[in-house]
Formats: sequence, structure tokens, C-alpha cells
Amino acid sequence: MFCFQCEQAAKGTGCDKAGVCGKQPQAASLQDLIVYQLKGIGFLANSLRTKGIKVSDADQYTVEALFTTVTNVNFDSESLSAVIRQGGTMREQLLTLYKEHVDSDLSSVPESARFTLANTDVELMSQGAEHGIPSTHHNEDIRSVQQLLTYGLKGMAAYADHAQILGKTDDSIFAFFHEALSYLNEKEPELENLVALNMKCGEVNIKAMEILDEAHTTRYGHPEPTSVSTSWKKGPAIVVTGHDLLDLEELLKQTEGTGVNVYTHGEMLPAHGYPELRKYKHLAGHFGTAWQNQQKEFDGVPAAFLFTTNCIQKPLAGYADQVFTTGLVAWPNIKHVGKHDFKQIIEKAKSLGGLPEKEGHSLMTGFGRNAVLGVADKVIEGVKGGDIRHFFLVGGCDGAKPGRNYYTDLAQEIPKDCVILTLACGKFRFNHLDFGTIGGIPRLLDVGQCNDAYSAVKIAQALAEAFGVGVNELPLSLILSWYEQKAVVILLSLLALGIKGIRIGPSLPAFITPNILNFLVEQFNIKPISTVEEDLSAILA
Repeated sequence: MFCFQCEQAAKGTGCDKAGVCGKQPQAASLQDLIVYQLKGIGFLANSLRTKGIKVSDADQYTVEALFTTVTNVNFDSESLSAVIRQGGTMREQLLTLYKEHVDSDLSSVPESARFTLANTDVELMSQGAEHGIPSTHHNEDIRSVQQLLTYGLKGMAAYADHAQILGKTDDSIFAFFHEALSYLNEKEPELENLVALNMKCGEVNIKAMEILDEAHTTRYGHPEPTSVSTSWKKGPAIVVTGHDLLDLEELLKQTEGTGVNVYTHGEMLPAHGYPELRKYKHLAGHFGTAWQNQQKEFDGVPAAFLFTTNCIQKPLAGYADQVFTTGLVAWPNIKHVGKHDFKQIIEKAKSLGGLPEKEGHSLMTGFGRNAVLGVADKVIEGVKGGDIRHFFLVGGCDGAKPGRNYYTDLAQEIPKDCVILTLACGKFRFNHLDFGTIGGIPRLLDVGQCNDAYSAVKIAQALAEAFGVGVNELPLSLILSWYEQKAVVILLSLLALGIKGIRIGPSLPAFITPNILNFLVEQFNIKPISTVEEDLSAILA
């Protein structure tokens, strides 16, 4: 295997024996085969679209299959093989349509669109090993931009999947998936074309985040500032982690009146800000911190745990039989539930005896764009009056690799006349701290999940419009932490918007070559984080 798609890539170069995330070589090879086959599906679907033929099943499959390969989603070889078999059937259907409506001669069709799947799962793994990252191109810079685009597509697939689960889709998003996957078949691609596709990926992802935002706010209302307790209530409990709000809603419906309390974990914290979720009185509070701490936080706890999307770590033996996965998430020998049928999770929670009562603290969330722009007059007045000196967006993914204490130290050292916006699980580095208020508003504003990055973009754009300047002229600095592919596509979206001077850490992506990094520095003034003192000094100079 070879994988360098996440920030934890071994030795800063790539995992070649087993994934630091826990992914085994067998699963890695199957995921490589999924991506390879998707390039063929993309070619066929893109070609058919030129003839006015759209296949909705191919659209949905493409999104789900890409999301399946995102870090910390699916580690189970058996379910990955099933995804491949489903894709093989889809590919045959598209080939039939291609021969009928585009060209009966398949000689110009790329191999990824017409190869024969192996008969056994073991043979599938061998096929996947032939199509890993090193096979994509001999030129490292070309391969670097190819992988940047691939990871951007994976990240966008996560947002598009969340939206389509809630009934929101946009055909232009599906069209771009197929366009980009089709181009990834090119044996000698033009670097300029790959760069352009990466920028377009960022643009299209803004649309994906927009329709996801619409899906959330239409169904659950706009987030409102909310204090969330981390205390435990005595009684049976289910802890829900991941990102999917529909899974949480369905679980809340099914546990209502059962005596089972539901707690959020990790990126599910912002769910408490939505009025239509907060109305459930047994949504009892928030459990624990970020995803990478789950093994020490879950072990020995008499609760059931539901994993809804990416963020799963290898469950320890002490609590493995209390873990359930749903949706696209899978781990070997862990119980999987589908179709929002949570009966066995509820029964498991009841059988464990329940949590003891335990005191905790409070966390604030719910500062989506509506909430922040609702106090925009105070913000603008504070800036013009000199009370608010600068805005910092400090957010992104959290992770286990050393160096992330930088973000805690940074938040604590940011001067008290500055406002801190945050989102995604990176906030757990500092959201338990008291930052006080400024001009009548909290200094720390939790915008939400990584899925809520659209809110942060709209806040920045609204402030820029209010002050009559471009976003790059605002007293605003972005200091981002990244871990996986959703963070990659958010970065592409920010670049597509023309935002410059972004600082990123704790380390730079292993898939970015020195030449491509130099290009990003020259074009967008991207900077790696240094020290808190140096960065603050440069920003506030």
C-alpha cells in the first residue's frame, strides 16, 4: 500500500505498511480500486452527458463511493468489496449506454472504464494494488496536482452526500464529479488543466456547501447561540459521533420516551444549536472532545456509541461490543445498522446500566451566519470604534500528531481586543476556555462543523461588503489545521474565492511537492504556521 492523503502520513511522506489511521493494506488496495473504477465511471457518465443522457444512479454512486474512501470512514474489506461490485454493475450499465448513444467502438475508452473485475475479494485486492498512487503518473508534480484534485473530490463528496441524504442535490455538482474523474484518466495531462480543475473543484464545492447549509437550515432551523453541558445525567445513554444530523434526528425520535439520554460527541456538538434538534429534552449534552480521543474517552463507559460518518478509530476490546456504525461507516466485526433502524442500539444502551451522574462544564455553540450577522451592527461599530482590532478564524480538523498544541497556545495569546471565529473539531483544543466578551458579543464564536464552512465564508463576505472592501482587505486572518480530505476541499474553495495569506498546519500535505508548494505560495501567499509569537507578530504588525 501507499497512502498519503491525511496529515498523519507516516514519517511525513506516506503510509506503506499500514495506515497510521488503522487502515490495513487490504482495505487500502480496495479503496485504490474504488477510485480507479470511479475514473472509468466518470468518463462514461461525462461522455453520456454530452449526449444529454444523465444517469442518476451513477451520480449517487459516485458521491457515496468517493466518500467511502475518505480517511476514517470505512476500514472493512468486505463492505469495500461490495462497493466495488456495485460499481462494476454500474459501469456495465454505462458501457451499454455508451455503445448505444456515443460510440460502439470502445478502443478509445480508457481501461478504467472497461476492465474486468476479479472474481474473488483477494484478487480484487491485487487489482487495487496495481492502481495505487505511484501508478498514476511518473512526474511527481503532475501526480501531486492529480492527488490534490482527487482529495478535493473526496472532500466534496462528503458534503454532497450529507446534502443528498436530506434531499438536496444540484446537477452541476454531479456533472463536475464526472468531468474531473474523466480527466484523471489522461495519461499525459496538462498541468494547467489540472490546476484549473482544482480551482473549479473549489468553486463547485462552495455550491455543495451551500445546498448542505440549505438542507440543514430548512429542516432544523438556523443555529442559535446555545450553552451545552458536558455533565452526565444518570441513566441509559447513547453517544452519537460523526457529522450526520439526520441520523441524530432519527435516533432522537426513536429514543423519545424510552428513558435513554442522547449525547453528542466530536463534530456533533453544533447540533445543539439547531432549534428542531434542541427541542428533544433527552438530547442531554455533549460527551468528550475530539475524534482522536475516543479510545481513552469511551473505554469503560457504560453507554452505546453510534458512528454516523467519518471519525471512527479502532474500537478497543473493552467497548467494541457497544459500538454501532451506520451509513457509509464500517469497521471489521463491528455491528452495522441501516435504514435508521436503531432498535438494537437502544436495547444495548438499556442493558449497560446507564451513566452515573457526573458534573461537567459548559460549551458554547450555534454562532452560524444568521446569529453572527444578527449582531453585525455591534461588530461593525466595534471595528470602527477601535474596540475590535482583528478577526481570527482558527479552526479545521483536529488530530493526534504532535504540534497541534500550537492552536491552543495561539487562541490563548490572541489579544483581548480580537474576535476568534472557529469551526470543525479543531475548536476542541480551546473551546473549553473562557475568552470573555468584546463589545457585547463573545470573543469566541463557534460557527459549527466543518460542514458549516459555508457560514464562515458568508460571514467574511458580509463583513467585506459592509466595510466596502475585499475579503483580503479585512482585518481577518485564517489559521487552519488540516487532517483529511474535507479540509483539502475547503482550502480549494477559499483559494477559488481569491482569499490569500492563509496559514496552515501543523504540517504541510505530503502529497504537495516543493514545486507545487512554491506555486501556491506565489499565487495565494499560503504560509505554513511557524511559532505563535512569530505568527501573531506578523499578523498584527
